[in-house]
Amino acid sequence: MSTYNENAKPKVTTSRLLEMKRRGEKIACLTAYDYTMATLVDGAGIDLILVGDSASNVMLGNATTLPITLDEMIMFARGVVRGVKRALVVVDLPFGTYQGNSKLALASAIRVMKESGAEGVKIEGGAEIRESIERILAAGIPVCGHLGLTPQSINKFGTYGVRAKEEAEAERLINDARMLDELGVFAIVLEKIPSALAARVAREVSVPVIGIGAGHDVDGQILVTQDMLGMNRGFKPKFLRHYAELGELITDSLGRYVDDVKSVDFPSDTECY
Repeated sequence: MSTYNENAKPKVTTSRLLEMKRRGEKIACLTAYDYTMATLVDGAGIDLILVGDSASNVMLGNATTLPITLDEMIMFARGVVRGVKRALVVVDLPFGTYQGNSKLALASAIRVMKESGAEGVKIEGGAEIRESIERILAAGIPVCGHLGLTPQSINKFGTYGVRAKEEAEAERLINDARMLDELGVFAIVLEKIPSALAARVAREVSVPVIGIGAGHDVDGQILVTQDMLGMNRGFKPKFLRHYAELGELITDSLGRYVDDVKSVDFPSDTECY
């Protein structure tokens, strides 16, 4: 049972994450897409909450992250921000809102910040989106990078397999991480890459490196909350640990409710006015 006290630690900021890296304190991150889950995640002591474009899959039932819109991301983010007291809240810029047009990227990031109240944005890619990153940072908006498996590029990759296993791709990833660090991002997510490569990146950049399927020698970890709670029962990649089996518990609870309604066991006399 967690002994975390939400009043015991100060609000997490980008500078606080950097301090955590410098003193070797691991950074715990999870996703959230709504007010209720955000209050629970924040209350557990999570340092960073990502309103991920994985909401496209988890909340909207899409097969990929590509269909979700900026308006939808802002809607999800608003609810999360209202439920958070301590964690840093970061929002994914969805596909099509920053690639190839730095002015559009800035406009997208500004909308997220103004309309949701979030504290930063995350975008996928390296050198190919440098201009967009520079423009967003120049406006004073914190940016988290994302390298390795970048789900918005699934049609390019054709697979969700491990990235950067070959030397050439690994070298490009290292160069991109160095570039992101030099530009001034506050953190970098590394997804589904060899653990030795992730460890090297974490050593060579000054900002926190958050891993998902990237081993333990990085500065922090992130998972999709519904995945780690066992609510998405058909999804169990190697890097995922189930901390609960809520899918089974919820289904059982709902089934008992159906039985009680049909047998007129609910509501009982004590549950009536």
